[in-house]
Amino acid sequence: MESDDICMDVLSRLPTKTLLGLKCVCKRWRRIISDRSFIQDLLQRPEPLAGFFFQERYQWCDEDISTISYIPATMEGTQVQQTIFSFLPEDVVILGSCNGLVCCRSVFPSPDPSIFVCNPSNKQWIRLLETTPDKESSYGLAFNPFQSPIDMPTNFKVVRVSQAQTDMDDDSYFSFEIYSSQAGAWKKSKEICQCNHNLFKNKGIFVGGILHWLTDGDQVLSFNIENELSWLISAPFPTIHLTAIPEMCIGESRGRLHYIMISEDGLQVWALEDYYDSNWSLVHSTTLEVMEEENSQLLYNTRDRVAQRISIDSIPWMDPLAFKDGLLLMRVSTKIILYCIGTRKMEELCNLSKLGRNSIFGPLVIPYSLNLAPLSQT
Repeated sequence: MESDDICMDVLSRLPTKTLLGLKCVCKRWRRIISDRSFIQDLLQRPEPLAGFFFQERYQWCDEDISTISYIPATMEGTQVQQTIFSFLPEDVVILGSCNGLVCCRSVFPSPDPSIFVCNPSNKQWIRLLETTPDKESSYGLAFNPFQSPIDMPTNFKVVRVSQAQTDMDDDSYFSFEIYSSQAGAWKKSKEICQCNHNLFKNKGIFVGGILHWLTDGDQVLSFNIENELSWLISAPFPTIHLTAIPEMCIGESRGRLHYIMISEDGLQVWALEDYYDSNWSLVHSTTLEVMEEENSQLLYNTRDRVAQRISIDSIPWMDPLAFKDGLLLMRVSTKIILYCIGTRKMEELCNLSKLGRNSIFGPLVIPYSLNLAPLSQT
């Protein structure tokens, strides 16, 4: 083996986070780690959850807040960072993340509002042409690193979801526009999906070639990016049967869509088994009392506090924010907690005071995994 081959073999066994630091050691290592064939090999391995992007939103004001905090998913020495996106030409609002790439738009007001797709790991970005973003639409980013040819630019798609009312009645429907990085342009899909609910919280979760958006009506909107078909998946448990208002989120783990709910009955996690029959399997369930016993240093009077939320305008005591790879990020009072489904243990990552004074009001929270995928052909 040549010396470069030996070096590539050793470096390829290291975590992506370590490789980012090693690029600064010497020119040779930087050249190897930046090599397209080396990156292609890295893209074939699954990347663990690195952390979460957290962006505040005003409760009663429509203006954007530009600060984006990055919360590492490490259990020790957690440091919140707020300069991750400083390499972009302007302040942005995060719209979604998929396998290391992040989609975002300009903070409004902006003289030339744009949509960007970037890779915070290597600080590369592109501006999507032929479109002007708006606040009303939702977005989803689809990127499959296992299908990126070595001699081609990184391929991804962005789906914009818009809601409108029918002409004849008050019913609503969703329409879809798709941006393909390969074509470098947007196209309007012929598909529409009848739905009278709004999209909220975790938006654009990409699983198995399908994007998913959580609605506020016990349904999940799904859109297949290849055949451009959409449909609604019924939630595993109708919230009408609960006394207090529950909190939900969706996420991905082991290649399946997961639905998480916190209510006075406890924490339940379901995995989707069948898309067309809305068949879910319950993979985790625990009462709030048991969670409190197992994590007494962080929880107290939990069930009573959760049961007190009977108005949609009141702030929930426990709020599941994002879920990825068996890890649930949640807010408990003024603390950001990471809960491991497998071990049933909680760790406090930070206090809301580190995330901004508006961080309690329905923040945007996006899971993030490191990736060296380039966004321009080298």
